Amino acid sequence: MNAVAHQVSSHGVGVDRSSPVKRIFTFWVPLMAFIVLTLFPFYWMFIASLKPNNELYNLRIFPFWVFNPTLDHYKYLFTNTMYFRWLMNTLFIAAVSTAISLVFGILAGYALARLRFKAAGFLGVAIFVSYLVPQTLLFIPMFDVIKSLNIGDTYWALILTYPTFLIPFCTALLMGYFKSIPRELEESALIDGSGRIRALIEIVLPLAMPGILSAGIFAFTLSWNEFIYALVFITTTPMKTLPVGVVSELIRGDVFFWGSLMAGALLGSVPVALIYSFFVEYYVAGLTAGAVKG
Repeated sequence: MNAVAHQVSSHGVGVDRSSPVKRIFTFWVPLMAFIVLTLFPFYWMFIASLKPNNELYNLRIFPFWVFNPTLDHYKYLFTNTMYFRWLMNTLFIAAVSTAISLVFGILAGYALARLRFKAAGFLGVAIFVSYLVPQTLLFIPMFDVIKSLNIGDTYWALILTYPTFLIPFCTALLMGYFKSIPRELEESALIDGSGRIRALIEIVLPLAMPGILSAGIFAFTLSWNEFIYALVFITTTPMKTLPVGVVSELIRGDVFFWGSLMAGALLGSVPVALIYSFFVEYYVAGLTAGAVKG
């Protein structure tokens, strides 16, 4: 063992020979710059939400620190607006639309990746291209559909429209991930008498769990942050989602309630940040596998 280690060390394999100074400028400095740029918006929202108005709007005071912290903006947010109701609306709509998109994305992705039929490749490309169509082109015909179904200003107006851009992404990502799973595992199960559905549920889905979690996290994030459909299809204040409610109720004409806006934005980003922090390994694994095989 010692001989092998000495040989590996003598050939320089597995040994970082860069000097400490070079390592500082090639690794630690870019890493710290990335961390600062990533976390600075959250820091700015946090200190802006704690500043009193006389400090918040005073340009002569050092802007990157709080000298007299206060919770008045948080009190205003929870007592003068329907922030908690908007939070529950957003959570419910995002969870249901994500579940619907995952079910259809799994079935479509598995069919395009495993079943042999004509135009499978064309359908896969067409589904992905449909994801690239901007929502600004779709909300007008969508509004006619919502109006004809008489579901305007309801949860269903968003639950049924969000999958139009979530399902194409989930399908494209999961199609690539299903291709990364060895086909021989399913074929062995089919030879042993298992049906296609049973093979999908008991063999493919457990192996594809990183891809499913990755697609679910991304779909939930898109639903949580969606703005245009929620602005157009929801009209009453109690039914609004978090992004629309905070902007519409805390910006009145040319008056911006910056402290409460920052408090609402900071609290609204917490659920998504928690999801990413718990499932970041699955998210990265799912995205890389889906990207390579897709």
